[in-house]
Amino acid sequence: MTAANPGIWRLMQAGGRDRPAESTGDFRRVVLQYALSGLAALILLAAAGVYLLERVGRDEAIRNARENAELAAHGVVEPALTPALLRGEPAAIARLDRSVRRGILGGRIVRLKIWDGTGRIVYSDERRLIGSRYSSGASELRTVTGTEAEVSDLARPENRFERRFHKLLEVYLRIGGPHGEPLLFETYERYSSVAASGRKLWLAFAPAILGTLAILWLVQLPLAWRGARRLREHQAQRERLLQRAIESSELERRRIARDLHDGVVQDLAGVSYNLTAAAQDVENVHAAALLRESAQGTRRTIRQLRSLLVDIYPPDLHRTGLSPALRDLVAPFGSRGIEATVDAPDNLMLRPELETLLYRCAQEALRNVARHSDAKHVHLQVDTDDEMARLVVSDDGRGFDGPVDERHFGLRLLADLAKEAGGRMKLDSKPQHGTRVFIEAPL
Repeated sequence: MTAANPGIWRLMQAGGRDRPAESTGDFRRVVLQYALSGLAALILLAAAGVYLLERVGRDEAIRNARENAELAAHGVVEPALTPALLRGEPAAIARLDRSVRRGILGGRIVRLKIWDGTGRIVYSDERRLIGSRYSSGASELRTVTGTEAEVSDLARPENRFERRFHKLLEVYLRIGGPHGEPLLFETYERYSSVAASGRKLWLAFAPAILGTLAILWLVQLPLAWRGARRLREHQAQRERLLQRAIESSELERRRIARDLHDGVVQDLAGVSYNLTAAAQDVENVHAAALLRESAQGTRRTIRQLRSLLVDIYPPDLHRTGLSPALRDLVAPFGSRGIEATVDAPDNLMLRPELETLLYRCAQEALRNVARHSDAKHVHLQVDTDDEMARLVVSDDGRGFDGPVDERHFGLRLLADLAKEAGGRMKLDSKPQHGTRVFIEAPL
């Protein structure tokens, strides 16, 4: 009956003295977890924002590099291309070289190359490359469709003079020669300038983004603190109401048990005595037999009522001890043809909450034995060690097979009770081989 609400045992297990400190610790732990999770989310969002901004800045720098290459190709180089340059005449090369160094090279762009359709470099600011032929230039000229940019492969032979720059962004596009013939225009830009543009962008926005996230996190902390405090207050209020309900229930149980014991049980005892005395005075044999049978039925009813009194309001465990209470609990089994034994130390001293837990678990297990097992013997054993107290209820009944489900509601309650007290319940049962219920909880 009382086992129907496992939350009761959480209150018993917590104890009145340790509860405030535990509640305060839980409250601080919840707020700390919220703060840490918020900080982790802040760091994650900040990292994602920095990465995206840096990537956007890098893409923007590459787009600017394409635009600059187009302007240089069509605005500076293409008008200066002459047949003499394509023939490799030094004067024409020198004129273009002056224009390139004055209007294109310097700063980000460190190399410029112009290729013809045969893969020959017709111009480069690196004079040693002019006139050299490489198949890569011819293939790029055939495949290029617009303005393309990529990290340059400095391992290729035509890039041997650029290796000292370590990493370059290569931008290339097709231009028209003096007679409309296709030429390939290439610029090589320091990749560090591209990365710097990405950093510059996210550095410009990072203070605003990080500041906003930090302010949001700081604003949420007092809200989390207030919410956790209100939740703790509501929890404490619910526990107080539950405790009052428990106390009221116990008072009501005590009143009902007292009324039954002092009223109905005493009246039935008097009726039993009167029926026995009347049976001795009646001369009619049949009437006397009926009176004696009625007296016996009345005494059976008295025993059943006394068993019910034990269920409604158990004995004072803290005064009599767990062992006598368990022996009183199994006493009615003899009249049902079930041999019940209890193996528990007479001087066993447990804290009140644990005594109550073990008593209620034994009560529920014995109730299952009486109702469902068809057992001939049932045995209760209680023992302790330095850390745990254990209760074992075993019978030789018909047992059962399969998991504990809705058909075994009482056993599920036992498991909940043990779990609420920080312990566990283990059940061993096989058809026609009885049932063993093992419960342990910390001292």
